[in-house]
Amino acid sequence: MPMKILVLNAGSSSQKSCLYELADDRLPALPPEPLWEAKVDWTHQQGFAEIEIATARGDRVQTEIQTSDRPAVMAQMIETLWNGPTRVLENPAEIVVVGHRVVHGGAAYRDSVLITPAVKAAIADLAAFAPVHNPANLEGIEAIEQSLGAIPQVAVFDTAFHAHLSPQVATYPLPYEWLEQGIRRYGFHGISHRYCAQRAAQLLNRKLTSLRLIICHLGNGCSLTAVRDGISVETTMGFTPLEGLMMGSRCGSIDPGILLHLLRQEQYSVEQLDQVLNKGSGLLGVSGVSADLRQIEQAIADGHTRAQLALDIYLHRLRAAIAALLPGLGGLDALVFTAGVGENSARVRAAACEGLGFLGLKIDPQQNQSRPLDQDIATADSPVRVLVIHTQEDWAIAQDCWHLRSTFQYRNG
Repeated sequence: MPMKILVLNAGSSSQKSCLYELADDRLPALPPEPLWEAKVDWTHQQGFAEIEIATARGDRVQTEIQTSDRPAVMAQMIETLWNGPTRVLENPAEIVVVGHRVVHGGAAYRDSVLITPAVKAAIADLAAFAPVHNPANLEGIEAIEQSLGAIPQVAVFDTAFHAHLSPQVATYPLPYEWLEQGIRRYGFHGISHRYCAQRAAQLLNRKLTSLRLIICHLGNGCSLTAVRDGISVETTMGFTPLEGLMMGSRCGSIDPGILLHLLRQEQYSVEQLDQVLNKGSGLLGVSGVSADLRQIEQAIADGHTRAQLALDIYLHRLRAAIAALLPGLGGLDALVFTAGVGENSARVRAAACEGLGFLGLKIDPQQNQSRPLDQDIATADSPVRVLVIHTQEDWAIAQDCWHLRSTFQYRNG
């Protein structure tokens, strides 16, 4: 009998949701099309929320609500599952379980879990480490409690895929007492990295446990993960998503002495530094143009020198970070590109592969330019494969809910 799984992917500026219908006895080999998808944009206009909803049969609704009451907006969005032109359910009781992306699970949560009061309390406590994201994730959980009552809910943690990092990788060279207070490398984008590792094994027709992968999740936020034997052994993000690669508006790794200088000499406040490092740096900060790579490339075409510098720094740091992950893998079977930039920018993919010729890696320029998705763009004689994979975090969350179905009671539709 089919089971319907609702997925909520909550962020600080948006809320994405989708509904899957899956057989109870087996998962499909490839991600199915959701029955219903919705997105709430909280940043469209101050004091307004924009809701976009689409169904598999082609129904589309877009509306704007004048309110800052986020729970009320989410409740209205969820209700469109069984009311109005985007209705795909007879009643809400058809939903079996709701899965949530939760950004920070700390060191304790190494797998997805059924949400209990204790899990909710832990997510709230970990908001100290993820103040922008964990509260939004909790908001989604509580919105479901209000709309659907005591339905089973599952937390799928972004940090879980990196929870097995070895002590020498996870520990900063800081006073050991700080480690005991939870200051360590956690890593993020784990749901995406895990999905892409599994999909890479499918595309290569290899067992995941036999592969050495470097996965490049390049969107507005960027991170790399080295995967060996199906496990994350190194990743570029650390205690927060601020560490590592240069990103759209985040600086990535910098000399911490810069922060001490700004605090002492320029009288910056903690709040000002937080704003600049997370929202005023990266491509946006250097170029002065945008955090969006497409606008950076347009500015470069118009002769904008700071935009060119921003892209040059971005690519230099990306190549350097890829190279830094190689020793821990002892070789490379495939380089994987995913997320908005990784999936769509042929220029970034080609530049990232520059300098890896010593591995024998060669990409096919024509394949690279053809907007490939879930494809191998390496040449036939390249010993290292280069994959472009469309990341599907929502499907990964739904799969975890399906695997956990034995932990809760439900009624088949």
